Amino acid sequence: MTGGGNEAARAAERVARESYGRLVAFLAARTRDVAGAEDALAEAFASALKSWPADGVPANPDAWLLTVARRRQADAARRRHTRLAGEEHLKMMADEMDAAAQSPDDIPDRRLALMFTCAHPAIEKGMRTPLILQTILGLTAQDIAAAFLISPATMGQRLVRAKGRIKETGIPFAIPEKADLPERLEAVLDAIYAAYTKGWAEIGETGAPRLTEEAIWLGRLIVSLLPDEPEAKGMLALMLHAEARRGARRAPDGAYVPLEAQDTSLWDETLVAAAEALLHQANEAGPTGRYQIEAAIQSAHVARRMTGADTWPAILALYDHLYRITASPVVTLNRAVALAEAEGPAAALAAIEPLAADKRVADYQPYWAARGHLLAEVGKGAEAYEALTVALGLSADPAVRRYLQGRLATLQNG
Repeated sequence: MTGGGNEAARAAERVARESYGRLVAFLAARTRDVAGAEDALAEAFASALKSWPADGVPANPDAWLLTVARRRQADAARRRHTRLAGEEHLKMMADEMDAAAQSPDDIPDRRLALMFTCAHPAIEKGMRTPLILQTILGLTAQDIAAAFLISPATMGQRLVRAKGRIKETGIPFAIPEKADLPERLEAVLDAIYAAYTKGWAEIGETGAPRLTEEAIWLGRLIVSLLPDEPEAKGMLALMLHAEARRGARRAPDGAYVPLEAQDTSLWDETLVAAAEALLHQANEAGPTGRYQIEAAIQSAHVARRMTGADTWPAILALYDHLYRITASPVVTLNRAVALAEAEGPAAALAAIEPLAADKRVADYQPYWAARGHLLAEVGKGAEAYEALTVALGLSADPAVRRYLQGRLATLQNG
């Protein structure tokens, strides 16, 4: 073992980033008590932060955490079970977890099974994706609430109820039969992509690359297990198109670089080619869904930037189709950006005017940033300054903040 409080804290943080979902899924697989598994693992992390600085970081942190969490879980179960059958069940569960803790590399990866458990019809439809985000990726209710444009308190209450449903109804931890996949697959894909977009938006954060890598890994896993599902390929294509641009999103000094100003020579051609191949396969395999359309939009952006072709009309048409599927305010906003390029900023402002009364976008940074940009384009400097100031206040990324501060300075100067 090695010592040092800082090293212990870093080790605990690393394990939390890399192994949280895998450990929760394993701990919850037998009991179907997701909340109990999360509580046991949280106590194990708390114990690690107390003991590792003094005793040193164990050679195998995952095994250490799994052992401690299992003991906490078993203690809680013993308080609930007093009959012999309960004790036998606990012993069987403890033996399995002890064996797994001795060889953590062999811990079965049950994350995908847990994801489909969270997407079971017994769970409220609107809570399936948020539940996956919390149980598999460890996102907080506040993070998830921001992505779904509702209050953190409401999201927290709904997550607690959803976890209770898994235990109460005895939902099996398994990938469902093919006939049952369509109803559950949407929530699983939505959770994976929501995780990716959170990591993508927080490029400057410590855990963001891990989050995007995890999402892409899960996307590849879904495609490998369900090769005939076109929307799974569409979602993976969408993520790979975005990931291909990662190296161009920041200037050498760390400044934010919008899509139109990116150096396309910095785009990862291998990832672009992989995304295009997946999109082609998806479009051949079945009906066009949301992710296939969004990936097609990114493909059109690539063609526009790489060849100089005017693909804005095609992008606008794709957004029209996407809106018919989703009726989402986010799609309305993104469509308006394309509309500004195809028909001018005045048309785009008129298109997003109904969003001003939509409470879901009141704290949505991209809305205020886009509104400010469009207002500036039509010469309404004072209103643009106000909107961009709100966008600045809602931005956590330092590079994006500096970019917006530059825009505000330009407006202020004239």
